[in-house]
Amino acid sequence: MTYSEFVSITQAARILGVSRQAVYKKVKSGKLPSIKIGNTYAIPREHIVTGAKIKNIKGGPLKKKVKDEIIKAALKTFKEYGEVLRKLGNE
Repeated sequence: MTYSEFVSITQAARILGVSRQAVYKKVKSGKLPSIKIGNTYAIPREHIVTGAKIKNIKGGPLKKKVKDEIIKAALKTFKEYGEVLRKLGNE
């Protein structure tokens, strides 16, 4: 294997359109194969460009319960901080 056959966590996140933390969590949990070189992880490019691996990183659709919790939290935030958010939006 050559250097160009690997990507860093940051590069993998850019390619996949997810956060570095999402990629790092999958690497640390062993769900995304990698090798550690010093303090850096190298991920084989083939695991990033394979459609099945991308689904593994991005996850699936949110469940109804999770969506409802997010909506509830957003509504609570708007109710408690709505005026502040409107003022910030006008700056």
